[in-house]
Amino acid sequence: MRPFWTLVRRELGSLFFSWTGYVVIALVLFLLGLISWDLLDRINGEATPQPLTSLFYSTIFFWGILVVAAPVITMRSFALEKASGTYETLMTSPVTDLQVVMAKFTGAMAFYTLMSLPLLSWIFVAQPFCNDSKVVEPGTITSTFLGILLWGSLYISLGCLASAVTRSQIIAVILSMAAGASLFVIGYYATTFSSQAGWKGQLFAHVGLTEHMENFARGVVDTRPVVFYLSFTVFFLFLTLKVVESRRWK
Repeated sequence: MRPFWTLVRRELGSLFFSWTGYVVIALVLFLLGLISWDLLDRINGEATPQPLTSLFYSTIFFWGILVVAAPVITMRSFALEKASGTYETLMTSPVTDLQVVMAKFTGAMAFYTLMSLPLLSWIFVAQPFCNDSKVVEPGTITSTFLGILLWGSLYISLGCLASAVTRSQIIAVILSMAAGASLFVIGYYATTFSSQAGWKGQLFAHVGLTEHMENFARGVVDTRPVVFYLSFTVFFLFLTLKVVESRRWK
């Protein structure tokens, strides 16, 4: 396990000792400020029966954080290694391909988790100004953060796959953003058809990412979305592993 954790620390170091990590954190903080401004403008001192997490989730800036952050975090994972010439050195070191893929994913996911912590700070800052303590509940906050992490694991694994298939970080971030935006659009429109009867309605209900996040923001944790996110995370990591192993066939 020591080589694995060494690779994880190396991946985290590449994010914290480069402009990428700080740009992502600055972007998140900027969008967090826009979220605060948008919510204060919409509420404008009026009472709301909704939890703050639901209002927080409904802003477009929130989705901007989730869709944009993961591709930027993962664009360096494999593409930079290939472009800088360290990829072959890494792959010939005494580590397995699976350890390399999982270390890249774990490091990016750890950074994503740290990046997401400021998203919770706004809710705790707003709590003293709420007359109803039920507006901010620990269970609702926990389920919302769980949804953010599950969403992130799916997009981080997708970003690792995009970075593994190219040598260019720009192409990697474009591929990851395009695929992530497509999933978001499909999930957005799936809410329109999820109420239909039959297998089509059930299918759209399963792929409705925005509807899943809405349930998490309301404090509802359903095992089906959890299985959905974890299954596709494993699937994209499996594809990434196969791309990494394909160097042996060339």
